[in-house]
Amino acid sequence: MPKTILIVDDSKSVRAVIGTTLKMGGYNTITAEDGRDALMKLGQKDIGQVDLIITDVNMPNMDGLAFLQQVKKLPRYAKTPICVLTTESEQSKAEQELSAIKDAWITKPVQPAHVLDVVGELLNP
Repeated sequence: MPKTILIVDDSKSVRAVIGTTLKMGGYNTITAEDGRDALMKLGQKDIGQVDLIITDVNMPNMDGLAFLQQVKKLPRYAKTPICVLTTESEQSKAEQELSAIKDAWITKPVQPAHVLDVVGELLNP
């Protein structure tokens, strides 16, 4: 059964690139526009288990840090692997804030082969 990955980013094009890459890699995807939208989707009973979360840091309504803090409070997702999307300039600040929450980084602009490598490492250790 294919693993399901939640992609959270306010950029439609980033969601599309990552989503297409993951689908080609054999994964199911769910997308959300920001942390608020993602929490709503995680709360839906019909989505099944999410095996990995890939989230941007800077988003409107609820940023990546606030979103991940809320996700870690949900028993169903407390141990779900987290991959954070950042630009190189955001990474050092985000590393300090997210060091205890994230399992991996992907730097924008995303490279499809790198996305598949990181996801493979997180889901098939």
